[in-house]
Amino acid sequence: MATWLITGCSTGLGRAFAEAVLAHGDNVVVTARDAATVQDLVDSHPETALALALDVTDDAQVTAVVAAAEERFSRVDVLVNNAGYGYRAAVEEGEDGPVAQLVDTHVFGTVRTTKAVLPGMRARRSGTIVNLSSIGARISPPGSGYYAAVKAAIEALTLSLRQEVAPLGITAMVVEPGGFRTDFAGRSLMQAAEPIADYADTAGRRRKEHDTGHGTQAGDPAKAAAALIKAVESDEPPFMLLLGHDASDGFRAALDALRSEVDAWESVSRSTDFDA
Repeated sequence: MATWLITGCSTGLGRAFAEAVLAHGDNVVVTARDAATVQDLVDSHPETALALALDVTDDAQVTAVVAAAEERFSRVDVLVNNAGYGYRAAVEEGEDGPVAQLVDTHVFGTVRTTKAVLPGMRARRSGTIVNLSSIGARISPPGSGYYAAVKAAIEALTLSLRQEVAPLGITAMVVEPGGFRTDFAGRSLMQAAEPIADYADTAGRRRKEHDTGHGTQAGDPAKAAAALIKAVESDEPPFMLLLGHDASDGFRAALDALRSEVDAWESVSRSTDFDA
């Protein structure tokens, strides 16, 4: 029986992950900024679930949660860094305070929890770290530059981490979902307070008041959770797990477009070395 620690379990994919792993028979430390929002998961699984308050921007809370998880279940086998939220703004519209908070939550929050579980995983020479990204990191739509940037940072960080911990028996992987029917584009979505009219036809189209996609996304959170469990339990977990037709299609389109541009400019790229 493995023990999972999942951040951001109050709603959305985090809750779906927690529910699926508990149904699968594993232990789960379910966390949210308000532990009361996940207490029902413990009530229905009192032997295998532990609900704890966790704000991933709080160093002391991160340390305390990992210590409590290890005290209750003796170990953390799988960390899922899911906590986060969306932020939409044209790059020029982005506000320093909210953008800094976005970076702290997504990037440094992921770093905090990862560093907290790694000593135990290194001692056991086993463990899996799963970091949630987004297809936005690949396609970077207008209005989502800051969100795409933090997710791209997480992907780069995870790729380095994967190579560092692989010789120690530890796996690090990225999950890149497309659109799922969660609160992500609703209650959980933040945006710049002051729109700039010149961006109305680009970033402005993705503001909450103009978004008609919320509640109609194709992705099923329960199926995403099943796919995550399958990947984590695989003999060879992937570096990147795409979730959803839109994620797979978007990734391939972005890759093809990038490859085409690299090919078009290859002679220029190769012209910058010293002559032999």
